[in-house]
Amino acid sequence: MVDPHHLAHWYPTAAYLYVLWLDALALAWEYLRRHPDYRLDWLRQHRRPEAAQQAAHRWGLRLLEDPALDARDAHPAWLPGHAGVVQLYPDADPPSDAVTFAFWRIPGHKQLLHDGKGLALIALRPGQCLRFVLAHGLEDGMAVAYAHRGGATAPARGHVPGAALADTKPRPTPAALLELHTLQALDATLAGASLREVAEGLFGADAVAADWHADGDLRARVRRLARRGDALMRGGYRRLAQLPPFEKGRFEGDAKRP
Repeated sequence: MVDPHHLAHWYPTAAYLYVLWLDALALAWEYLRRHPDYRLDWLRQHRRPEAAQQAAHRWGLRLLEDPALDARDAHPAWLPGHAGVVQLYPDADPPSDAVTFAFWRIPGHKQLLHDGKGLALIALRPGQCLRFVLAHGLEDGMAVAYAHRGGATAPARGHVPGAALADTKPRPTPAALLELHTLQALDATLAGASLREVAEGLFGADAVAADWHADGDLRARVRRLARRGDALMRGGYRRLAQLPPFEKGRFEGDAKRP
């Protein structure tokens, strides 16, 4: 039987359904915001604001973001370099069929934010997240040029930035389900739940009663999820955000903790 004091935030799987539609950067934030040292840095910035930017850079951010906010409400300002972020510039010599920047024709819920370096635009809709960096001087209706990193594909000429979205999938992918289960298992272990309690929360008490054995597949699966979540929280999230690994030093010993 699951100990009731563990149930407050991690037990209901429905609370994690939003994870099924997150992109890589949003998933990176979900793992980072759970790191105990990151949460301490967030609290310390109010006492030592001069050290806040340095702390943010260590985590791969321009600015520290509130770890109490999940990916639906948080907009962490990641250091540049992710291939999924499209950079938009005014086109100084546009052709006749130039793409124009049409803010209100970009589908989804749009949010503009300044990350301390420049203006960013995020457009969200179910199953899709579009991220742009807007160059200084770009205005609505201007011809626009694109810059991409890591071989990302430019949109077809004549299309409004963000107008041609990939079709949303009616069912979550196995990879998305893996992230949901990993985050739920991570929250459970951080709350002090046992592996058996984690299994009951993820897969149900009946499945655990039938298949929970010392060398069973279910126990091994839950153990892998817990280890995966811990590894992603303690530095693996940087791969999702396309950041370099932690430098040796402050986080080296932390990354080796079980």
